[in-house]
Formats: sequence, C-alpha cells, structure tokens
Amino acid sequence: MKGLPEERAVKLAQYIIENNATVRQTAKQFSISKSTVHKDVSERLKIYNEALYKQVKDVLEQNKSERHIRGGQATKNKYERLRRK
Repeated sequence: MKGLPEERAVKLAQYIIENNATVRQTAKQFSISKSTVHKDVSERLKIYNEALYKQVKDVLEQNKSERHIRGGQATKNKYERLRRK
C-alpha cells in the first residue's frame, strides 16, 4: 500500500472502525506489517485526525480486552482438530 502516510493512516483507521478489525487483521488485509499499522493509527493519526484516532483507539482497546478469549478459542480449536485425527 503506497501513498502518503497520512492518507494510509486514515484508510487503515476507517477499515478498523468499519470491520471492528484487529491490527493483525488490518495488516493482512493491506499487506503491510503490524508495526506499520500500529504506528499509523496510534501516532500519525493522532496528529492528523484526532476524532478518527479516538474512534480507532476505542476499537483497539475493545480488541485488546477480548484477546484472551480469542486465544483460548484458538487453543480449543487446535486440540479439537488434533483429537479428530
């Protein structure tokens, strides 16, 4: 994904908000690194569009509070697949 970092930050933020996406999902969707996504939405966006930054921050905080649930579900799925073999 090329272009100005400010424009990229806005596009990434819009994707995260619209899809309730994680940093990892967003990075995969745009074929960029998680570090780039995180830097764009947490540092660059704060400077250029504070209202959008606050919306993204809320989504990412929610994702952070739920990640232990997703991790537990992933482990459960892993062992269920192994048991079926």
